[in-house]
Amino acid sequence: MNYAQHLFEEMPNPDPFLWNSMIRSYSNSNSPEAAVSMYIHMLARGFEPNVYTFPFLLKAFTRDAVIAWGDELHAHVLKFGLGSNAHVRNALIHMYACSGDIETAQHLFERSYKREAVMWNAMISGHNRNKQFEMSCKIFVDMVKQCVSPTAITYISVISACAKLRDLDFGIQVHKHIKESGTLPNLKIENALVDMYAECCDMDAALRLFEGMKTRDVISWTALVVGFARLGQIDRAKQLFNQMPERDAVSWTAMIDGYVRTNQFKEALEMFRDMQTQDFRPDEFTMVSVLTACAQLGALEMGNWVRVYMDRHKIKMDVFVQNALIDMYSKCGRVKTGLEIFHKMHERDKFTWTAMIVGLAINGHGEDALQLFNKMLRASESPDEVTFIGVLTACAHAGLVSKGRELFLGMITTYGIKPNVTHYACMIDLLGRAGHLKEAFETTTNMPMRTNSAIWGTLLGACRVHGNAEMAELAAKNLLELEPENGTAYVQLSNIYAKCKRWDEVRRLRQIVMERGIKKEPGCSMIEMNGEVHEFVAGDRSHPRSEEIYTKLGEMAKELKIAGYVPDTSEVLLETADDERENAIFWHSEKLAMAYGLISSDPSVVIRIVKNLRMCLDCHRAIKLLSKIYEREVVVRDRTRFHHFRHGLCTCRDYW
Repeated sequence: MNYAQHLFEEMPNPDPFLWNSMIRSYSNSNSPEAAVSMYIHMLARGFEPNVYTFPFLLKAFTRDAVIAWGDELHAHVLKFGLGSNAHVRNALIHMYACSGDIETAQHLFERSYKREAVMWNAMISGHNRNKQFEMSCKIFVDMVKQCVSPTAITYISVISACAKLRDLDFGIQVHKHIKESGTLPNLKIENALVDMYAECCDMDAALRLFEGMKTRDVISWTALVVGFARLGQIDRAKQLFNQMPERDAVSWTAMIDGYVRTNQFKEALEMFRDMQTQDFRPDEFTMVSVLTACAQLGALEMGNWVRVYMDRHKIKMDVFVQNALIDMYSKCGRVKTGLEIFHKMHERDKFTWTAMIVGLAINGHGEDALQLFNKMLRASESPDEVTFIGVLTACAHAGLVSKGRELFLGMITTYGIKPNVTHYACMIDLLGRAGHLKEAFETTTNMPMRTNSAIWGTLLGACRVHGNAEMAELAAKNLLELEPENGTAYVQLSNIYAKCKRWDEVRRLRQIVMERGIKKEPGCSMIEMNGEVHEFVAGDRSHPRSEEIYTKLGEMAKELKIAGYVPDTSEVLLETADDERENAIFWHSEKLAMAYGLISSDPSVVIRIVKNLRMCLDCHRAIKLLSKIYEREVVVRDRTRFHHFRHGLCTCRDYW
């Protein structure tokens, strides 16, 4: 364009065709400001616009461009007597509709004497861009009723609207209309149909259509991969992905996102590494999925690397990516880094605020989370149900019972948010932690929806801490009705009976566990070292450095004994023989991960462990002592919360 502009400026008397050519070229280059500048220059040189000028000029207008120049250029259309021209009118409707000013677009549309397909298309496309998909479908119906023949662009736009609405019935009607119109075969329309069926979860129809296509491209294949991945059929998606004759960044991202959706986070990162080895450049959508995988694995080193990679390769750091970064740092126990990103953001949405509030809450910074919530309200950002999960969790961890009650009530009365079972679980946790067990139980029994195992498990945990055997029996009974094979419930109830010296009840529970063959859910702990995630289960000897790990475990045991540690075997499953309990407790997965962290990192490195279950009492006590013995900071994220161990203390204050 620079060279074209240079040549143009050397011409003594360019004609209207050349002026329009320059305006069109700037629009095609997505440079609306340069196109407007050329138009102003044209007027200054004494040339008037014609019927081609405004369609070229308005073609690439963004929302910002419409705000800056839209009304003035509309006035110029009227001033030069071009308002009745169909092409110019179409351009104006397209400009307003796509910029979000649907009312003005609708006004122009309704006042048009002759509505051609292009004009209808502009309205459908405009509603799509503004996420008004039901209106897009309605306009299509009106278009057909008025006997205006849809074009390929019409069909693609309305199929896209069906996909977003997941309205399979209407999509099938549109497909039937397309068949009757004789428009097929058309690759773009067929791709849109495959995508629509996949979005509506009708993979049989999507596959039939795909197999019947005479021509396919990477978009056709990717639509199927995305569909199967979204339904959790990741093996089927991978099979198709492997068969693709060509791939692009979108198809790679679809697979990475599919692994994330099915909680296969290590596989997601492996797919990302494969993507890079094959020289495909990821985009911001890829990075959101990768950061989500890092967050779930607690893979801080990998997350840091991703952030540097994005900066080096100039990948767009939009609000979604920054939200994912905040979430990743929070879930890796680096909430301060998340806050730094939050404060530097020029644009925030409610998910930004919510991610930061939840991050502070789960890391034990309850007061800070509530202060941020107040700032969110002052910024006129409306909280949603997830935000309130964050603030109620913050209240629970900070012991702010009155504030929690106030927020729970305000969620209903002020914001009109109907509490779900998770909100009630937060309230029961808040009340239980503070020792208000009677109120916690009443809240459980008065819930307007069915209770689940998480509710009764939370109440049972509170009864364990406060030693209320009578209520623990009620909680355990309800929990075991929902999950008869829940080994943890038997262990916790047995511990409460033991504290109360009710040995007959302890023996009765032991007999039940043995007769039913109940097993505890296997614990699994992950630790990231040098960008690689290592996974351990209790008694694991499969790791390449297993011999070193168990040697370190022996050293840790000696150091702990000197520090006065006595193994707490109370949470070992009841049928385990007494002489096996001590070994079983010391081979827990988080202790193995801790040992590996000690032999694999410098003394200044924070050891970060992610566990799939709640930490047992013995591991919690042992790691508290180990943090002091080895002068190491240890961060453990278990199923319920974060534990930051420093100098023999934990931020959870021994309540979890």
